[in-house]
Amino acid sequence: MQIRCPSPRLAFAAHVPPSLALATTLALSLCGCSLAPAYHPPSLPSPDGWNSPALSTPSSSIRPTTVRAEWWKHFSSSQLDRLMAKALTDSLTLQAAAARVQQAEGQARIAGAPLVPSLSLSGVTKLSTQSVGRSSREVLAQASYELDFWGKNRNAAASAKALVEASDFDADTVAMTLSASVANGYFTLLSLDERIALAREAARAARRQRDLIETQRSYGAATDLQLHQQEAALATYLAAVPALTQQRAAAFHALAVLCGQTPEQFRLDSAESLAAITEPTIRPDMPADLLALRPDIQAAEARLRSANFDIGVARAAFFPSLILSPSGGIDAASTSKLFPPAALGSLGGSLLAPLFQGGALSGQLKVNRARKLELVATYRQTVLTAYQDVEDMLSALAQLRDQEALQATAVKAAGQAATLAEQQYRLGGADELTVLTTRQSLYQAQDSLAQIHLQQLEASVGLCRALGGGFGLSDRTPRPIPSLSDGSNP
Repeated sequence: MQIRCPSPRLAFAAHVPPSLALATTLALSLCGCSLAPAYHPPSLPSPDGWNSPALSTPSSSIRPTTVRAEWWKHFSSSQLDRLMAKALTDSLTLQAAAARVQQAEGQARIAGAPLVPSLSLSGVTKLSTQSVGRSSREVLAQASYELDFWGKNRNAAASAKALVEASDFDADTVAMTLSASVANGYFTLLSLDERIALAREAARAARRQRDLIETQRSYGAATDLQLHQQEAALATYLAAVPALTQQRAAAFHALAVLCGQTPEQFRLDSAESLAAITEPTIRPDMPADLLALRPDIQAAEARLRSANFDIGVARAAFFPSLILSPSGGIDAASTSKLFPPAALGSLGGSLLAPLFQGGALSGQLKVNRARKLELVATYRQTVLTAYQDVEDMLSALAQLRDQEALQATAVKAAGQAATLAEQQYRLGGADELTVLTTRQSLYQAQDSLAQIHLQQLEASVGLCRALGGGFGLSDRTPRPIPSLSDGSNP
């Protein structure tokens, strides 16, 4: 690290106009140096591609898309679009994140205050004890400014500005996580609606079969065992409905809170089926592009840059600081008509050099250096976790698509088996146990297919989130800023 620090010579005068003093101060401050280390982003492995297999397009009518702003619109759900707009505006979690950004901005303004002179104005009236009725008035303006030779104040301001950027990226991370949670919550709601409908349809089929057996038993064509077996199957299907309904209620309540509403206030504008949701085919960006796409990575690097500036602040604390205090004003006697107001002016300075601090300065420098090392490791871990996140979602999508195709084949075969068993039962070629078994197999296959379809949609959402959720620097659009209010009158 090369540090070039000029050594300006200061000329102190008894009477210096404030404007000249201020101009001199600003000129000298521009000649300062910085003791912060040169910043270099940490070296990271940059894979040429993803290990997971490329995703094939399930339909020729669906073109691969990249994850950009408003990624949820690729699912072609107007209800989901409305939920997203509401959540990104009214979410209390996002409001808290926006408030943290404002706090960081306030702290940055405080940290940057020493870069400009502080000004004060005072007025004094003096009464003379020697002459009755004689008085004088002084109006004095005073400034104070620390010459930033070593860059302590500039580095402190730059550190605070980097923390503002980190807070802003943190808010984007909250928005990214929130939008993914809203999508998953809505899809879970639709999936539970589908599974409740399947359980009720299975219960209706079991009830019709129970009624048929009951009629047959009255004619001696069926036994009590067959009736009790069918009643047990009916009760099993009916028991699944309350359990699924409770899960749906919990999902509904969670979705309401994500949108910043109480469950009592929350309403869905329209109902749609899970089958109506279009599953997009995501074309993932290259691993190296992920550094500019994920706001959590950007936040980690911003904090690392802040820590780098903090080292410069700690180094500058070892050197003397010079504070200039120019002042000027007028002195006017209220009863004097012979003499005009007199001008007052002075330029003072104070030099403060640390001699012995008991190891506090070296200790602070050690803390700041260790803090940077910690944030380097945190940054690298954040990047590695992001790579893992994308790989997990790509692998899950590939496997779930194969699993869904196989499960759809199982549903088709189970449906055909159930239809044949019922037909043969009516013709006397199959017993009740066969019908009961095939019906149970069909319901379980349909319920499993609904769950796999939900997992696949969740994996698509997870991939969008892992790729940055459209909140990265490469395609960053203004994020909705929630209205902040403490609920009290100003």
